[in-house]
Amino acid sequence: MEMLWQELTLGLDSAGQAARILLRVVAAVVLGGVVGMQREQAGKPAGVRTHMLVCLGTAVVVVACAGMGMQFDAQSRVIQGIVTGIGFIGAGSILKLNEERDIQGLTTAAGLWMTAAIGIACGAGTLGIALIGAVLTLIVLALAGVIENRDGKKDKK
Repeated sequence: MEMLWQELTLGLDSAGQAARILLRVVAAVVLGGVVGMQREQAGKPAGVRTHMLVCLGTAVVVVACAGMGMQFDAQSRVIQGIVTGIGFIGAGSILKLNEERDIQGLTTAAGLWMTAAIGIACGAGTLGIALIGAVLTLIVLALAGVIENRDGKKDKK
């Protein structure tokens, strides 16, 4: 039983540290969910669950790296891998319609990438930066769409 407890609490040296980690991952779920709700309300394919999972996943990876005692340079390489890897998820959401010569999904891909960045900020404990990033993301998604539609451009993201 002792070994099980040690495995479950590895990287959680105190109740305070466990509370901080819980706050970070919950913040990632909430902020990712808020961005996802905006995308879902706009009728886009990647909605609440996708954005929540991307944000939570990146936060968990960053928190786990810190919990394992990784040095900053090793953590930065993990973050570089996340940023690159999210590009593959985004690439899967981009479609080129040959007959229309139109590309769809770029905003979805960028939104997923931004959600990953918010998750990284949450996992790193920079919740203020994560919150600012989420608010600015919502502003860009909401206001830019309104401006594009007002100017007569067709928004196909």
